[in-house]
Amino acid sequence: MSLDKQGSRCIDPCQHYTPLQDAWRATDFKANPESVACDSLTDWQGWYRLFIGNSSVQMPERCIESHMCGTDAPLWLQTPHPTTAQGIIQGRVCGSWERGCCQFQSHPIHMKACPGNYQVYKFVSPTLCRLAYCAGKTSLYRSLQNQILGP
Repeated sequence: MSLDKQGSRCIDPCQHYTPLQDAWRATDFKANPESVACDSLTDWQGWYRLFIGNSSVQMPERCIESHMCGTDAPLWLQTPHPTTAQGIIQGRVCGSWERGCCQFQSHPIHMKACPGNYQVYKFVSPTLCRLAYCAGKTSLYRSLQNQILGP
């Protein structure tokens, strides 16, 4: 939960988030060398839910090849997504580049699993330009795991 602007009430980020609907964030979107995405220039405020088209997606938990997700060094989660029971957790973010899957480490982000099988993220500006957060399809395994084990 986050405090509202007056600092007096807790706000559930599962109910209060900004949709992030950039098609270029998709894990299979090849970067255009002339217009590379740069999330370090974004003024990240609050919580975000990722969408590709009309589908809710999440950050990938695996290495993403460089020059994908509309950028040179795609950012992916090194920390597994939380379950709903875990609440808000801090996650480690890596950026893939030519010398490995985690050549760049961004500042940690916060994330929360929400009822309805989606995630919300509190993004921060990466340390360098030409790094951007990736979005991919929610894994079927994760969905089944939540149904079997419960939130």
